[in-house]
This record gives sequence, structure tokens and C-alpha cells, in this order.
Amino acid sequence: MNIIGPDALIFGVDDVAACSQYLTDYGLTPVGVTAAGGRFEALDGTAIIIAHQNDAALPAPLPTKTMLRKTVYGVADAATLSAIAEELGKDREVRRLPDGSIEAADDMGFVLGFQVTVRRAISVPAETINAPGAPAQRAPNAVAVSEDAVIVPRTLSHVVYFVPDGAKAEAFYVERLGFRCTDRLAGAGPFLQPAGTLDHHTMFMIQTPPFMQGCEHFTFHLGGPTELMQAGTRFVNKGYQSFWGPGRHKFGSNWFWYFNSPLGCHVEYDADMDLHDANWNARTAPMSADASQLFLFQSREKWAPAGGPPPGAPK
Repeated sequence: MNIIGPDALIFGVDDVAACSQYLTDYGLTPVGVTAAGGRFEALDGTAIIIAHQNDAALPAPLPTKTMLRKTVYGVADAATLSAIAEELGKDREVRRLPDGSIEAADDMGFVLGFQVTVRRAISVPAETINAPGAPAQRAPNAVAVSEDAVIVPRTLSHVVYFVPDGAKAEAFYVERLGFRCTDRLAGAGPFLQPAGTLDHHTMFMIQTPPFMQGCEHFTFHLGGPTELMQAGTRFVNKGYQSFWGPGRHKFGSNWFWYFNSPLGCHVEYDADMDLHDANWNARTAPMSADASQLFLFQSREKWAPAGGPPPGAPK
């Protein structure tokens, strides 16, 4: 199954205006957005799509009332789309939609869509570093930072589900859709990678009680840790509440910064995720704060050296 990763996440929200502002401030580009909702895109066309929770066009909500209504996966070609339809059609309804995509539910009841990917090829440089002992990546007089830097999320990275039956949920994606586990936090769940990407994961599952089932967070890749720190700082300065971060994960190695959101889940910035191929052997560690983060920063008010004593101060 040549599934590349999530093309879009669709939410039914209770405050379209607040969610629209949030996603715009996060850095996504509004496309066809009205008072009823619309699409918010990254550079490559992957997106978050929102509509009011009472919109009849949305899939039915889960009993927990999580605002996530559908995860849409991009696949490489029409042959993959047909193979998925055939496989899932063995034991569940597979709906063919007017846009050519297919829709079905996984074994936990999450609605999934599959479409030939809308991802556009992008060519934008990554962050560069200069380090003693290595060739310089930036030429002389080329500065690394700018207060006015334009920071746009590049691609939808991954989604994290709260699931009531972790083993059953994992088996569906591995056995039916060809995902594989790249690493595992025992007591929480697996990091899962579909066949069409080398990203460490496009999905993570966390075992929870049934009443919590839903979306824990989603994230988009940025161009590097400096972009993450700068975008997160701008987000904080706009008044949004930091939930966790900034820091760096152990499994996946990605930099992270999570925020509270009006979409009923956390929203993350991430950067610099590991890539793994078939030669990688999955690691397992017990779930703990030490297992989930290599380091975590704490913010403080701005500080600067004050120089000498003010005029007139006693010596």
C-alpha cells in the first residue's frame, strides 16, 4: 500500500471564526475560506479543513465528540487507491465519493479518506549551520536569522490518536494498510510509518480510556529548529497558550512545541524528524517524560546585559 501520509485533517468545530484565526496565525494559508469554514494549506498543499460541527456534509462524530471528523490519506496512484478499496471492502463499507476518493472507517471508528495525493513538489532550502571542523553551510556575510523571516509550514507531518484498544487499532493499520512500527513507547503506543514515506512516523497512538477517544494533536513540519523557535515565539506573543515545549523528542528526534487550540486538540510545530527505511529496527522504551523528550526548554522574560550602573548611582 503506497500510502504517503496525511493529506488533510477535517474538523467539525464549534467556533469557525476562532479556528480560522488560529490556523492563519499558525502560518497556514486560507484557501476558499468563508464564515462557514474552509481549507488552510501548507506549502505543499496538505491542509486542515474546518466546518461548523452541525454541517451536514461532515462525517458523523465519534461518541466522544472529538472535533476530528476525518483523516484523509494521500496515496501514490490510482492503483493504490483500488488496492485499498479492495482490501477494506472485504469486511466494511467503502464509499466512493464524487471527487474520486474513497472513505471507510478503521476498527476504532475513525473515518478515513484515501485519495491520489494532492501534495505539490516544493523546493525550499533547509536551515543551514556553521560549525568548527565542518564545511561552512552559510557563506561569509550571510546571516542566519531575521526578525522578519517568513515562516510557512511546509507539510502535514503526523496525527496522534487517543485509542481505547491500542493492539486492535495498531493491527488494522499494520495488517490492512501496510504501516510499520518504527518505535514504541510501552504503556502508550506505537509510532507508525506508511510505506510511501521515510518519515519516522505519520501517526502515533496513545492507549486511553474510551471516553477520551479522539485526536490528541497534529503537526506540520517547519524548515528547522530556528523556524520552530521563532514561529512558536510569535504564536506565544499573539496570545496563544503553550502546552509543552519547546524541546526535542527522543523517538523521531524531531523538535517540538505544542499549543492549546480551539480545535479540541493540541497543535504542534515540529522540525528535523528522523528518516527510516526497511533496515531500521524499532526500539521500545517505557513511557515516561524521560522517554518522550531529550530536553525541554523553559521560557522566561526577555533578558539583556544592562551595562554599567545608571548615572548618579552610588559607587
